[in-house]
Amino acid sequence: MKKNEHKPRLIIIVGPTGVGKTEMAIKLARLFNGEIISADSMQVYRYMDIGTAKPTHDERRAIRHHLIDVVNPDEEFNASIFNEKSEIIIEKLYKAGKNIFLVGGTGLYIKTLLGGLFDGPGADKALRDSYTDDVKKHGIGYLYTRLKDCDAVAAQKIHPHDRIRIVRALEIIESTGESIVTKQEEHRFGQKRYTSLTIGLNLDRISLYNRIDRRTAKMIADGLVDEVKHLLRIGFNGSLKPMQSMCYKHIHDYIQGRHVLEEAVRLVQRDTRHYAKRQMTWFRRDNDIIWHHPHDIKTILDEIEIFLDA
Repeated sequence: MKKNEHKPRLIIIVGPTGVGKTEMAIKLARLFNGEIISADSMQVYRYMDIGTAKPTHDERRAIRHHLIDVVNPDEEFNASIFNEKSEIIIEKLYKAGKNIFLVGGTGLYIKTLLGGLFDGPGADKALRDSYTDDVKKHGIGYLYTRLKDCDAVAAQKIHPHDRIRIVRALEIIESTGESIVTKQEEHRFGQKRYTSLTIGLNLDRISLYNRIDRRTAKMIADGLVDEVKHLLRIGFNGSLKPMQSMCYKHIHDYIQGRHVLEEAVRLVQRDTRHYAKRQMTWFRRDNDIIWHHPHDIKTILDEIEIFLDA
């Protein structure tokens, strides 16, 4: 890493769950004197190892990983906390001359880190309550039409069924008189904190889904059921947000007698495939991502060398 640069450089590895990001990142970090920051919203939780597909202890001993096992399942963790902790780690690694690999499938965390958090007005309870009432009475389409009428630019960027983003965009325009898109663009212009190269890994759908199915079967063989039982035994109940994620929810249902194991496994595989599809929908919006097959290691190495030498 060039230490006379004004901004740290980040090598970002993204892609859908199960595609091989961890394996790729470890190879690259070994070759380029790097350390890895996990951008995974589930790997932050302690005691949740198998169902979150964390790097093994041997892999973590070989290459240092950050932001894994940092909170308990009943503690809060979000994009803002990720942003704060990552900034500190990046600064330390930058000063130490390490190359920094940001690796994971949680697109919001990565977007937040690259652009910082948009400092818009806080939530307006009265407005939020009125939006909730409108959805109950008229459906989400009513709010989306309202957004199109007052902020057509934002409406073009938001899915008609994305209630959270529709509500936030309405809240911004009705609180400030400005489009959320304008405010986000102004924010990005002034907050480009890092120079980055983003490598995306992807497979054809059949190959990816087969990998997901095999990985789920391996999780069961490795002891996922016992992992969930242990979480319950030490006091983390099934209603916690991390316990409602795809692997843990269905295995918890099996333990509670609501599914047979075969059905729980099928549901985990189904939900993981759906999650991978949502991840790709998110990442395809980013034109800066350079996509590769996971086996295309030589081209990826060349791109990283050019990026680091520029």
